[in-house]
Amino acid sequence: MSVRQSLLAILDQGPCYGYQLRAEFDRRTASTWPLNVGQIYNTLERLERDGLVERGEPDVQGHVHWQITDAGSEEVARWLSSPVVRARATRDELAIKLAVAATLPGVDVGVLISTQRAASLSRLEEIRSAPSADFTASVVNDSLLFAAEAELRWLDRLDQRLAEHPDHALQRELSTDRPRRGRPVRAA
Repeated sequence: MSVRQSLLAILDQGPCYGYQLRAEFDRRTASTWPLNVGQIYNTLERLERDGLVERGEPDVQGHVHWQITDAGSEEVARWLSSPVVRARATRDELAIKLAVAATLPGVDVGVLISTQRAASLSRLEEIRSAPSADFTASVVNDSLLFAAEAELRWLDRLDQRLAEHPDHALQRELSTDRPRRGRPVRAA
């Protein structure tokens, strides 16, 4: 998720100060991704360094309003008109946890899957019961809903695949091969 581009897009609507940007981000994303004010100001300083926003003078309340530059507006237009490219490699903690667990002696991956399935079902019910009063909240809620449903389908698929393998077929002892420094070992 690009906090940087999101803040720029909000600033493209008009100058804002830090807490105002945070409130606008929350309002527009149904508070799904909580941002702390420090993150907002760090991002604004980087945007300023990159010439995408300018810092205004403090107003009577001491609020420093930030405004977008022409280069910032161009960046927003590029971001909004470009598709999100999802990385091929996963850094999904659950996928990595289950992949590693399946190779460890003495670990019952079926139990891990059952535990996760229960937690995922609970999360799915939470999402389904969350009110989606406005369009932006429903956009975010639908994304969470479909992701939770996909996770459950994936867990079912993993459970089926594990049932197809004999016990301990995936377990691996530590390799005795000594990898060369700086180079990955080639898979056999």
